[in-house]
Amino acid sequence: MKSVAHLFISGRVQGVGFRYFTARLASRFNICGFVRNLSSGDVEVYAEGEESELSEFCAKVKARPSYALVLRASENNVPIMSSNFNTFDILEDE
Repeated sequence: MKSVAHLFISGRVQGVGFRYFTARLASRFNICGFVRNLSSGDVEVYAEGEESELSEFCAKVKARPSYALVLRASENNVPIMSSNFNTFDILEDE
């Protein structure tokens, strides 16, 4: 069953390759959506995929690569917007 996750990641997550790490994970787990830097210093992740793959993807994003420092990861409930996403993209900064 298809699910969605909308994450906001706080910590040292900008300027350390966190968006590229997230995009590579998304490709590995067949996730569509986007990642982008926010002006607040956080990173926003919108991800759609099969529930089991999405769950594993989110766990790995929250666990982070060793060069980043995730202090907080919050999740919002949002509807699926799959008609808009066929790939996982790194968007321009907010």
